[in-house]
Amino acid sequence: MQRQLTAAFLRSVKPPASGRLEISDTRCAGLAFRVTPRGIRSWAFRCRIDGKERRLLIGPYPAFELAAAREVAEALRRTVAEGGNPIEQKRVRRANTFGALAQRYLKEHSERKKRTHKADSRNLRLHVLPHWADRPLSSIRRADAIDLIEGLVTAGKPILANRVQSLISHMFTFALDAALVESHPCYRLAKRGVENVGRRVLSDSEIRLFWNGIVEAPIARRLGLALRLALLTGTRISEVMGLCRKELHEITDPARSAWIIPGTRTKNGRDHLVPLTELARETILELLAMIEPGEQYLFPTPQRPGPLPGKTLTKRMETFGQRLIGDDDAARTWRADMPSPHDLRRTVETRMAALRIPLEIRDRVLNHVTRGVGSKHYNLHDYVDEKREALARWSLALTAILHGTGATVVPLARGIGGVR
Repeated sequence: MQRQLTAAFLRSVKPPASGRLEISDTRCAGLAFRVTPRGIRSWAFRCRIDGKERRLLIGPYPAFELAAAREVAEALRRTVAEGGNPIEQKRVRRANTFGALAQRYLKEHSERKKRTHKADSRNLRLHVLPHWADRPLSSIRRADAIDLIEGLVTAGKPILANRVQSLISHMFTFALDAALVESHPCYRLAKRGVENVGRRVLSDSEIRLFWNGIVEAPIARRLGLALRLALLTGTRISEVMGLCRKELHEITDPARSAWIIPGTRTKNGRDHLVPLTELARETILELLAMIEPGEQYLFPTPQRPGPLPGKTLTKRMETFGQRLIGDDDAARTWRADMPSPHDLRRTVETRMAALRIPLEIRDRVLNHVTRGVGSKHYNLHDYVDEKREALARWSLALTAILHGTGATVVPLARGIGGVR
């Protein structure tokens, strides 16, 4: 259908019963008004490029009124008359937007090389793309990055602000390497968010409060045992919650029992052997008795296959602190500065340091990243005896704390861990 379009006519057009209604504007060559059966109205531009009829979407109606649509169509017609290809030009513009860079970065870099690629995708979707998705890369300046990051800092999310800043910086480094940009808006940009270094370590009285209370109602005993296991082994809560039967080895042998966490579940991507002390082994045996014989995960989700997320333990620790009553020292200090599950891991390292366990052994126990080629490419069973003894000494000290006798410093066995 062809006719001279007017504003009044556009308002009167009814959706077709089926198919798409398209009305060409006789006043502006190539401009067409389109209406779908669902009432969606839009503008398109028709032209011939290299002998083929092509169609280019201009935009929706009424966001584009008649006058604006005609102006865009005239500009496109001039481009075609001068030998240009507006479809290819639009494709190039889209390829040079931040949204296009985000897709390439996630596919070609983050998903291939980063264990945190899901967090990258989530942060982009929630905090960056809503502002920058359609922006040309060349238009994003240092001030734009600062405004975006400061918005998160002002919202009380300094750690998130730093993570987003780091992500944007990595993306523009990727864009530089791919010759997509010639400048980097985050180059040498200081972190805007202030992150407090964690220093929370549980005292003896807090350890007793935690150990006894964390397995009592309303905390499910199974989750309380998970938190106890984190304190016994120094493992991360995500590692504890993903524990499954196949990761347990020689569990019935107190002298050889171990938990091997695969590199797919560790922060540094390396398999991690955790020797199990008697307390840790007993805790795991109790957990095994709580699940069905065919269940693989020790902390399964009730609705779907797989383990509970690590944040489950974070919530349980919060519940424990919020329900604490009493006016003893442990309850007061706990309520004043509520520990997180990660503070259990920090407590393990600090207590092992107090037991004079060397840093090298503590790093192996906690699976910290070690420096140097020789340290990086070590055998899984290297230091297993030293790790077992270190954890045994921590378990002995913990038992003394729980009995109220305090932690005693016991030297490492002669020749173990560099102590003579």
